[in-house]
Amino acid sequence: METLVFLFSFSALVISFFSLSVSYDGLISGFMEFYQKTGEPYLGTAYAIMMCYWDGIAHFIMYLVMISRITDRKAYRTLGLIWAGSLCANMSVFIAGIVAGKYGSEIRPAFWLNFLFLLMPVWGAVSLFSKPKDRPLIGGYNAQHAQSMKLIWRPLDMILVLLLLAAIAFTTLRGLVALDSPLDACAIYLQHYEPYLKDPVGYPRIMMLHLFFYGLPLLGAFVYGLLKPGCTWMSDWTVFFAGAVIQCQWAHIGGFLHPRTTAPFRVPNENFWSVLAANFLFAATPILVALRVYSNPYFFLKIAPFPGQTGLPNSEEKDTKYKDK
Repeated sequence: METLVFLFSFSALVISFFSLSVSYDGLISGFMEFYQKTGEPYLGTAYAIMMCYWDGIAHFIMYLVMISRITDRKAYRTLGLIWAGSLCANMSVFIAGIVAGKYGSEIRPAFWLNFLFLLMPVWGAVSLFSKPKDRPLIGGYNAQHAQSMKLIWRPLDMILVLLLLAAIAFTTLRGLVALDSPLDACAIYLQHYEPYLKDPVGYPRIMMLHLFFYGLPLLGAFVYGLLKPGCTWMSDWTVFFAGAVIQCQWAHIGGFLHPRTTAPFRVPNENFWSVLAANFLFAATPILVALRVYSNPYFFLKIAPFPGQTGLPNSEEKDTKYKDK
């Protein structure tokens, strides 16, 4: 019951942020105008507007689905991890961007309410990671068969490894740009591809630093998980990270496309489609990895025979191949 009340209260706050973004985009006028001017003026930036749209649409749908599953006594752990990853990334970038960007000198009492939105998903993520998994961790014949195959015989996994390596390179490049690296490649990318990374609002730079310091190790870990069988942690962390990246990329892509972003920080026309495609591919990569792990988990299960058992191990999973033998 406490979780249900918590989700309903969060939904009401999300609707308020969504109303703010709609007002800033001119779809309605006069709604919450006082709060816009005196409470949190940084909500009028392109990044914050896109963030609020995500809150009001994607997060709100997640809340409704989770409430439905809770009331029906069904599992909601996977969706909860997507929500936790999305909102953790959302609010950590938002709060740090306010302090480090041009609005750092305009912090008002309403700013401190944002820490509630940060602490709750952190608490939710810790709780969800601590809960027992609703899927088996021990594999049987199918798992042993899947784990005996080298990467060369798993073309889908090979493609995902290549995509993850490309994502690692892309994250490293943009992270170095955010760190003001003097490398020629960083200067070229900033000038000709994504000048938005130096927008004085601060959000794009903070996001790239988040991805560089926190996302980069996870991307490397996922490559390891696709090469080394039996990594049971892949099922949780790929989902959590997919939720974080899709939110970040939504706000980032929407930010450099939004008319409130001034002309010097927009993507140059000659490289517009290549930058857009790179950002979409970067957003899709962790989602594809999470779908791979979720749809066919045998490679990521532990194989443990029962005491005294000889031959192939068995488990509670529906191992048709083992039964046919």
